[in-house]
Amino acid sequence: IILAGGLGTRLSDTVPGIQKCMAPVNGVAFLHYIVRFLLRNGVERFIFSVGYKADQIESFIEEEFPGLNKVFVIENKPMGTGGAILKSLGSALENEVVVLNGDTFFDINLNILHKHHVENKADCTIALKPMINFERYGTVQLNETGLVTGFREKKFMNEGLINGGIYFINKNIFRGREFPDVFSFEKEYLEKEFSGKKIHGVVFDNYFIDIGIPEDYFRAQKEMKKFA
Repeated sequence: IILAGGLGTRLSDTVPGIQKCMAPVNGVAFLHYIVRFLLRNGVERFIFSVGYKADQIESFIEEEFPGLNKVFVIENKPMGTGGAILKSLGSALENEVVVLNGDTFFDINLNILHKHHVENKADCTIALKPMINFERYGTVQLNETGLVTGFREKKFMNEGLINGGIYFINKNIFRGREFPDVFSFEKEYLEKEFSGKKIHGVVFDNYFIDIGIPEDYFRAQKEMKKFA
């Protein structure tokens, strides 16, 4: 599942009229890099969770990846990341589903993340990125087995692990829960329920970028050429 329905308000002045994941990076849409990453990692079926300017995404995918095995799940109104995942899971054919944010790129090995998820019988497994000298992200705490033991709010940190925006989740467990129609996967599920669920994290010190703010969007132009 690729979450690609957000409004992208912080980037709207930089790339006006364009859905955030469609923002051009070195002449191609940012979404191009995400799809190519998933194909390299062996993903064979794609669910695009779309809403705002969904037509841009559908047209791009049909033209750029015409043979892709895909389905588009459309939000008629913003449902939050949790609502979007829950709706998209209705189109998933397997129980174990990888979920990605459409505005972040994290060059991890999905097989390693999946192996940890399965071996630990986790409800959800998060790809985590070590960062230094940052204040834009909250941090995640792990114990020695990789079980998530806490989340900390955004503040300046000399070092810490951040949520890299890639998850493995179990469809049957997640859909078997009661959630509101609109909710945040991060706030209402991960941060509220980690103590009662088997939520794990795996650390990858690989290339990571979030294009949600202009500064990092411009940085992506220089850094992401090798992933095209």
